[in-house]
Amino acid sequence: MIKKTDLLAIGHTAFDSIVLVKEFPSPNSSTLIKQIKNFDGGAAANVAMVAANLGLNTALVSAVGTDFKDSLYHAKLKKMKIDTKNMIVIENEKSPMAWVFTDSNNDQISYFYWGAAAYFKESEPSEKAIKKVNAVHLATGDPSFNRRSGEVARNHEKLISFDPGQDLHMYSPEELKSTISVSNILFGNHYEIDRILKTLNVGIEGLREIGPEIVVKTYGKDGSVIYSNKKIKVNAVIREPVDPTGAGDSYRAAFLNAYLNGENLEYCGKFASAVSSFIVEAEGCQTNIPNYDMALDRMREKWSI
Repeated sequence: MIKKTDLLAIGHTAFDSIVLVKEFPSPNSSTLIKQIKNFDGGAAANVAMVAANLGLNTALVSAVGTDFKDSLYHAKLKKMKIDTKNMIVIENEKSPMAWVFTDSNNDQISYFYWGAAAYFKESEPSEKAIKKVNAVHLATGDPSFNRRSGEVARNHEKLISFDPGQDLHMYSPEELKSTISVSNILFGNHYEIDRILKTLNVGIEGLREIGPEIVVKTYGKDGSVIYSNKKIKVNAVIREPVDPTGAGDSYRAAFLNAYLNGENLEYCGKFASAVSSFIVEAEGCQTNIPNYDMALDRMREKWSI
């Protein structure tokens, strides 16, 4: 295992509310809420938590409010030995909050209150935090802050992965291209990767020429495709889904775990699929995170590796 801090996740840490509905309402109408529960979330924190539970030394940079310091969430991060010393704390602001609505088809619509995260834009990237790590993961967050953090990481020759996620719509074509150009690995679900290709008017190979040597495109229950010097199709590890929220973040964390430990890309995809299969078995992004041995056993069960 790598000795220094392996992975720094940059982006949102948020308090989540997971809301289950039978169907999404049309405008000017309503729908019945079947269930609502509160969880810890935020894409960057999800990645840091999953990676830490799998054995990586992780750090986290998010913009949070003064309500975060004494929260149970912060205590949980510290218990997992995730380095939060370089968090951006905004006085007299609330930490970000997300409401994720899931319908009976497991489709999702999310509402996000940025709160303290709105101050990402005027904050400086933490060069101190970036210099201490081997890899930087840029998760959902302010496009300008992500781009500038990526540039600092590139100057220090760090491995950089980028996942704009559901904040993709916030990136101008120029900002998107700039952030991708400093990235080694680009993650996205099939909707997001297709939108990136359309926005930049390129194909997969054209996208790789912009910057990332590796493009990972996920398809939920239909698995994932990894594009590098060759195309690698990886099946999903199918489990009865309870809540898909956070599965994508766990896939990224697990993929990076395997990659930083020197595994080949097919192995990375299979390990990531095994880890994400645990997340969908329970409500919340961080409720059912496996440890390394649990994930390895499930991967071997699926592929006889």
